[in-house]
Amino acid sequence: MVFTKLARRAAAKAVASLCWIALTAAVFGCSSRVLADCLASADPGIRALQALSEADAVEAVRQAGRALSAELHAKTPDSRRIASLYGVLAQSYSRLELDADARAAARKGLALALGPRDPVRLDLLAAYAENVYDNDGIQRALKTIESARSAQPAGSLASICLQITQGMLEYRLDHTDRAIVSLTQAYGATGARGLAEPRMFAADALTAVMRAMGDYSQALALNNEVIAWDVAHKATLSLSVSRYVRGTILKLMGDYRGAIEEFAQSRTLSVPLHDVQGIAFEDLRICETRVEVGDLNSARSDCNAALPTFIAAGSTDVVKETRATLARIDLMQGDARRALAEFNGVLDRAGEDLPPRRVAAIYLWRARTNAALNHYRDGYRDLSEYVRRSSVDYGAERIRQAAAMRAKFATDREMERNGALQRELARSRQRSFRQAQELRRNATVFATGLMLIALLIYISLANIRQRRELVRLATQDGLTGLPNRRGTAERATAALNAAMAAQKPLTLAIIALDHFTAINDRCGHAAGDHVLREFAKSGAVTLRPTDVFGRWGGEEFLLVMPDTTLDIALTSLERLRRVLAAVDLPAAGADLRLSLSAGLATMDEHAKSLDEMIACADAALYAAKNQGRDLVRVADHSYLAASTGVRRALRQ
Repeated sequence: MVFTKLARRAAAKAVASLCWIALTAAVFGCSSRVLADCLASADPGIRALQALSEADAVEAVRQAGRALSAELHAKTPDSRRIASLYGVLAQSYSRLELDADARAAARKGLALALGPRDPVRLDLLAAYAENVYDNDGIQRALKTIESARSAQPAGSLASICLQITQGMLEYRLDHTDRAIVSLTQAYGATGARGLAEPRMFAADALTAVMRAMGDYSQALALNNEVIAWDVAHKATLSLSVSRYVRGTILKLMGDYRGAIEEFAQSRTLSVPLHDVQGIAFEDLRICETRVEVGDLNSARSDCNAALPTFIAAGSTDVVKETRATLARIDLMQGDARRALAEFNGVLDRAGEDLPPRRVAAIYLWRARTNAALNHYRDGYRDLSEYVRRSSVDYGAERIRQAAAMRAKFATDREMERNGALQRELARSRQRSFRQAQELRRNATVFATGLMLIALLIYISLANIRQRRELVRLATQDGLTGLPNRRGTAERATAALNAAMAAQKPLTLAIIALDHFTAINDRCGHAAGDHVLREFAKSGAVTLRPTDVFGRWGGEEFLLVMPDTTLDIALTSLERLRRVLAAVDLPAAGADLRLSLSAGLATMDEHAKSLDEMIACADAALYAAKNQGRDLVRVADHSYLAASTGVRRALRQ
């Protein structure tokens, strides 16, 4: 039975009708992954159709349609069998990613009277839920699934399967903290009951959530479980999906070459299956990844190859996603006006018709496009929207809860994998219990008191050391030794508050190492890491003790200079420029010249908070990059607010 679609390739296939499906029945050898057979039907005929749906969803649609027509015209129609046939249709349409058809079939089945615990009803509810992608629809579907689950016996198979569906709907709503709780519990429950296939589905769902949370090592481990299952069961199209997911994880980890290879393998698996929609998605992801490595012409070709399929399918969200990527290519190739027109079209509904996790990044790129066209007011509005949308996703409480659940999940999963360790732990607990009993019998009250006091002191000291280490790890960049983004933001905020209280000037700079991708490509990532470390080490020595200097992300650094005007800030940046130029590169990069670009902004009435100053400095940085790099640019309002003497110094 179908309980959730764990990897959605698109909103719909480029398929318009059952006639079209009939014409192409021979080319669909595999289906996309759905949670099938979570609750097996008691009807042998329905079970056979469900098995056919897994092997050939198109043929299953045809046969289920004929059976449904015969049942509807029978003298005494069997309403439960009719509902089951609608379930097969919904399942098969879902495999073909015909979302609207799947929802329609599920609705017709649900219109028949079925009990709250009837497996057919649960199948139809989940089939409908897994084919909903707009926010309002997902919220309604989530309430329905939660209500249906509450009617099931605790710990039952039906409850577990519905919990996986619930977790995926929570994930689609960006409620990652809730999704990881639901899916981790379902994963553990399937393992405890030896339910191999539902466990694989839970692992597949958790892969997406761990990836979204940034826990890429855990996501890759789970993805390996799913790939092993697909290989063992010769599930070619599912394996294509799993390879696609692996490419997505590698892309997020910055392993762009590895990501392109995985997407290409996924595409190779999709071609013999004539999985047109899958091929389009693989082309889109290859396009996005090529943009990251600067292969813009090839990227444009891949995106243009994918776009007609999405348009034909009416997949509005994916069409806009593709056009946003093409707009990025336009901007990077210098056609800012064309890029702005595309971004405006993509955001014509303020992102309401796009996945929430992608909207913030599009606002950031439109801000950069506006900056390239000197539309600074519009660019600032877009940057503010980017900051607002980004901050919403990262509430401190949600991060704390999710981190705790990740740790628990990783521990439980490791224990499940190693049965010998579990047995040894049980024996260890028994030995500890016997030893504790012996100590209680033989130890005096005084000795016991001393031991307890010593233990409490040790635990207290250990906790203090652990908290200090956790604070250090949470605020320090592991590569450069500088404060990381969080640590830098905390120190920068403190410096800003102090400057405001003392009514003293403060200048902020966002610094980016030019052509850093070329250094990694030409000289290797080890050389890129060497450049970052040397620049950070020399910069920390060169700058004043009162300056805040930290890694902001990738090849970008944030420099906050208290009691500093723009002309003095330029002097500091010149020292950093000389430091960077002195860093040695391997022979492969002999013709590369290390340089930096920077954007400057001062604290004034236009930029009073750290976010506002960073937004202004980022716009100035983008202007510096757009004008050829190896430049320092000043935010317009900062320049206008400077004194005559400072402006004169800047012009010189």
